[in-house]
Amino acid sequence: MPESNPETHVIDFRAAEQLLAARDPRGAVKLLDSVIAAHPENTAARLLRARAFFASAQLRPAELEFELVLEREPDNAFAHYALARTFERAGRPEAAMRHFRLAAALDPKPEYLKAARFDAGD
Repeated sequence: MPESNPETHVIDFRAAEQLLAARDPRGAVKLLDSVIAAHPENTAARLLRARAFFASAQLRPAELEFELVLEREPDNAFAHYALARTFERAGRPEAAMRHFRLAAALDPKPEYLKAARFDAGD
């Protein structure tokens, strides 16, 4: 087996991005597992793996990864939004709304504001 090195991890990360874009989230997760094993502190790799878990309907692993990202980057609006989508898909609307609203408060992108339903009088 070839020895692991930083260049290999960068290549694997980029390949995982391409796999996710090509709708192969499980392939992306496989590549990212080795990257994260070597660099557990790499938030970008964890966020990409969370997205891949979500895309492959592995909601609990996605939730755990998004939460880990948010522990490290509590002001990451995208991670809040993606975690909210994960909760929404898992049938947990109250948890979802909390994170939709945090995402919208951190970054008033139209899709975040719409999801947060600030104009609905809630």
